[in-house]
Amino acid sequence: MGIRVIKTALAAVAAIYTAQYFNLDPPLSAGLLAILGVEVTRMKGLHTVFARFTASVLGLLLGSAIFLMFGFEYWSASLFVLIVFPVLAKLNLKDGIVTSSVIVFHVFGKEEVTVQLLLNEVWLLLTGLGWATVINLIYMPREDRPLQQIKSRAEQLLAEIFQELGATLRNPSHLWTGGQLLEVEQAIEQGRRYAEMSRENRFWYHPAYWTTYFEMRSQQFDMVQHMVEILASVYEKQPQGDLIADMLDHLSEDIKSDVYTGNAERELYELEDRFRSMELPQSREEFEVRAALLQLCRELERYLAIAKRFKKKEAAKHPVSIS
Repeated sequence: MGIRVIKTALAAVAAIYTAQYFNLDPPLSAGLLAILGVEVTRMKGLHTVFARFTASVLGLLLGSAIFLMFGFEYWSASLFVLIVFPVLAKLNLKDGIVTSSVIVFHVFGKEEVTVQLLLNEVWLLLTGLGWATVINLIYMPREDRPLQQIKSRAEQLLAEIFQELGATLRNPSHLWTGGQLLEVEQAIEQGRRYAEMSRENRFWYHPAYWTTYFEMRSQQFDMVQHMVEILASVYEKQPQGDLIADMLDHLSEDIKSDVYTGNAERELYELEDRFRSMELPQSREEFEVRAALLQLCRELERYLAIAKRFKKKEAAKHPVSIS
């Protein structure tokens, strides 16, 4: 937010001085238009500047026609709003409604429509929005550092979740608030927003690493939520639960690794082989709990499959923790 304020101030003062130099009236309008044109990403800046300029020119022409037909009365200004605003919205130019109003009401205040006045308004638009575009293109803060911090935070939270799941398997009466679930969901969504900003700040080349990474974590988080739901059915301790808990402990460590080792996947297959060689359940309660544990293994398998697909696409280019 601090960087954006500085950029906005620079764009405004540059636009005002430029308008003064070229005798545009009033120069402060150029500063206001520059303020409206500064955005958080380069791509969004270009998109909104185009929308604002197009909407403003269209609004200027329609507004001038309305004022020439009905005079410079307050009700004709309201008529401009009633007619032009829906037209701009229909043309997907809603971002330009405010800038259009600035220009049109300036003409309304002059109470005349002349070629010189219309050109003055167009040059004000070019000056204000032009400087906003220049400032947008010159500098945008990089998102690499916050993205790396969010990535580390998400991995730490996922590791804690697996540890809590393991503790519950060892002791079904273990109490867990589940706060990490809310935190990791927020971290993943925040990471996706920053990844989108990073994409919109690069025109020629943008590696899909961060977008793919947080998409992977989002899919894996869905699996984790399913695991938590399944765990609610494990209401008594079983030897199979202890074995899965050990694997979850290992997974909580592997999640921070920079490469996909496949250790957790092999351990999971070995566990399933051991389960098949064990005696059948002796009671309905044991059958229900062991069925839930088997379903938990299936969710873990899906979780690891997502990481494995991600490795094939990205690990060679940009190693990350993908367990």
